Amino acid sequence: MPRVLLIEDDPSVREGVELGLRRRGHEVRAAETGEAGLAALKTFQPELVLLDLMLPGINGVQVCTRIRETSQLPIIMLTARGDDFDVVVGLEAGADDYIVKPARTEVIEARIRAVLRRLADPGVRPGLEFHGELALDRAGLTAAKSGERLQLAPSELKLLLHLAASPEQVFSRQQLLESVWEHSYHGDARLVDACVRRLRNKIEDASGSPRYIQTVRGFGYRFGPLR
Repeated sequence: MPRVLLIEDDPSVREGVELGLRRRGHEVRAAETGEAGLAALKTFQPELVLLDLMLPGINGVQVCTRIRETSQLPIIMLTARGDDFDVVVGLEAGADDYIVKPARTEVIEARIRAVLRRLADPGVRPGLEFHGELALDRAGLTAAKSGERLQLAPSELKLLLHLAASPEQVFSRQQLLESVWEHSYHGDARLVDACVRRLRNKIEDASGSPRYIQTVRGFGYRFGPLR
């Protein structure tokens, strides 16, 4: 079972989540502040981070940003309010998903497994493929632009591979939520939109004039054609 770093300042939530995950076989390290969580990253070497959005001192968004400066470790944010503006900021900072508290252990476990599957599953058909300056290695789970490897979070890589597998096909946000995030219910389109914006910042020459991931107004997104 994957090692999980839990960064949560609420003692009741922290203890409940930690106990629930341990019972399911996870090795868990808990930290109650952002500073302690960042320190634990170096010694514990987790495979996934559960990160509270509202932390004292360094908040969850700042912690997420710092992690993304050096690592593409999967991050799931914990928030008390699903409509909070800070959720969008957290997604923009690089979080792969978020969970609204309180959440049952089985829900948290399902999200953990879904995020890790994105990292392990390269998507449709193995092999190396080229799209203009982009090179996608589905078997090696890497992407490069002009020969330089791109640092993509699991959700960013899975979304890029999914779109690129069907060039010019238009996908609705709900279709992408189901395929990439495995959210079968009426999910939160902000996950998709934030991920697309982050991807564009990394793969496009000018994110305001995308060549690779194009918006189809009123419906969703498609990959190409390159202009």
